[in-house]
Amino acid sequence: MNKQYAITILGFLFSLVSYSQTIKLDKNSLESVKVYMSIEKLMDKEVVKVIKDSSVKLNDESTFVKIKGTDLKNGTIEVKVLSRLLKNAPDYARGFIGVAFRINDNNTKFECIYIRPTNGRADDQVRRNHSIQYYSYPDYKFDRFRKESPERYESYADMELNKWITLRIELKGEHAKLFIDSNQQPSLIVNDLKHGANASGAVAFWVETGTEGYFADLKIVKQE
Repeated sequence: MNKQYAITILGFLFSLVSYSQTIKLDKNSLESVKVYMSIEKLMDKEVVKVIKDSSVKLNDESTFVKIKGTDLKNGTIEVKVLSRLLKNAPDYARGFIGVAFRINDNNTKFECIYIRPTNGRADDQVRRNHSIQYYSYPDYKFDRFRKESPERYESYADMELNKWITLRIELKGEHAKLFIDSNQQPSLIVNDLKHGANASGAVAFWVETGTEGYFADLKIVKQE
């Protein structure tokens, strides 16, 4: 039997089968992991603002805000994201922002799909081809994928900074698909999630170096 639940960040309306409750956006419902987190208003939305802790020097780490009470194996994650570059962002910053999922309890294993908004309209075609990225923590970061399986775990989609972008990730077993905005076709397909078909865990808002990230309107549909 299928079970479904939805989480909406505007007011955080949470429903599980026929059970529902309202969860406030506060420290009781969110867990900061190697990031600075605050709840603010942006463009008339109540949002979660996330910035990576500058003491974390490595890339593709567990730098996210974890949504407490989520445990997803199969289903759909949908969230609106908006990224800006920090004033002190390094030259390699791309507005990295995305979603981590199937996170284990101690944050040592998870999957992640993120975007690089500055690449979406770059004049360099190679950079455009690197607009979207999948990685699997801890063993398969973007640089390993790019070296061992070029083009397989990255793709292009039109996007830009300082604009709301809807990310929808569909998960089923070891397969994941990322849809951008209202597009009916996926912008990235991953057929071999590295933690396998049976992995499950929490959902989180993920950012990387140089990003001032905002998240709103999270919806999760869980399927067994």
